[in-house]
Amino acid sequence: MSVGVVGLGYVGLPLAVAFAQAGEDVIAVDLDVRKITAINAGESYIEDIPTERLAAVLDRITASTDYAPLSEAEAILVCVPTPLTPNREPDLGPLQSTAASLAEVVKAGQLIVLESTTYPGTTRELLAPELERVSGLEVGKDLNVAFSPERVDPGRTDYTLRNTPKVVGGLTDSCLQRALALYGKVCDHLVPVSTPEAAELTKLLENIFRSVNIALVNELAIVAERMGIDIWEVVDAAATKPYGFMRFEPGPGMGGHCLPVDPFYLTWRARQFHTATEFIELAGKVNQYMPDHCVERIELALNDAAKPIKGSKIAILGVAYKGGIGDTRESPALRIISTLTARGANLVYHDAFVPELGELVNTPLADALAGADAVVLVTAHPGLDHLAIAREAALFVDLRGVTRGISAPNLARL
Repeated sequence: MSVGVVGLGYVGLPLAVAFAQAGEDVIAVDLDVRKITAINAGESYIEDIPTERLAAVLDRITASTDYAPLSEAEAILVCVPTPLTPNREPDLGPLQSTAASLAEVVKAGQLIVLESTTYPGTTRELLAPELERVSGLEVGKDLNVAFSPERVDPGRTDYTLRNTPKVVGGLTDSCLQRALALYGKVCDHLVPVSTPEAAELTKLLENIFRSVNIALVNELAIVAERMGIDIWEVVDAAATKPYGFMRFEPGPGMGGHCLPVDPFYLTWRARQFHTATEFIELAGKVNQYMPDHCVERIELALNDAAKPIKGSKIAILGVAYKGGIGDTRESPALRIISTLTARGANLVYHDAFVPELGELVNTPLADALAGADAVVLVTAHPGLDHLAIAREAALFVDLRGVTRGISAPNLARL
């Protein structure tokens, strides 16, 4: 069969490669010409997909910015961004544009599956009606439509598309069965649910669960610091309980496309049902505040060394939102850097995964550390000896807990 994939980012490209490896012909579409050029050259821009893996199946992948070839696909997977507006409300512009473009080319008998994280009701109330309105085809009769949330954790190797259970919800039973048959080619464990709405809410629950618990431990980190208690020691101790506790660690804030974004899709949707989600919104506020708290910690640590932020050389280690990848979407480092720069810091960063960040460029590690008044660990990438760096730094501000258990006058922690 032939499978279409729209949106070739951290979700779409791995899907395209997986289906190609399964022996299917893949029609890959993205409006970013740079991605299309890279794919056609056999060069991967996603850490989870080595260039060698992409090159090995390139003969089965046709990549372009043109939607027209998707009319020949038996199934089309939609993996476009679902960001927030500046007012923290759902921005479904990319999805609406994709739905309109797909509606121009879809044909009877095709399966359309939405993978983009969104609020419950999007598949039924936005995607399906747009496909029907333009194409004249009837969902459930001429077209099969389903929702299956992506569960990608960039940089992770123990759980992949193949062995991570795949949740699937169809608009009708026939839609569900078509989608299950499709994903059965690349996923070992399928989890059918009764409706697309159940599948949409499943993804939001997964990420809201993490967001709320991260907010809880971040709030405790602030309290513990003011009480003179090492929050990392407390977390380590609590994690020894063999039941009833799940370990979450404090940090400078949440990044990536999912955790900082997804909860607001549900809070926005809930308001349409005259329901307040105060608990979820509070967690979002706590996590959004963490970069500001980190700047305060940096400022206090410099103050203890009789130095102001203004004019001090501050080296940021890691600007991606998590270790081992180059994704800076919603990274807390962005706000930390912006605030420190506004306060007059002479700021540099080192992140081998991120060659440039706005007007800043990646500084070689030795140059970044040389003469730094403070070294701030924001993202702990593998391959760096953070403890050695901490020992040599005039001041090391640890926002990731890599120095827990160590006591030294040049160390400050979250």
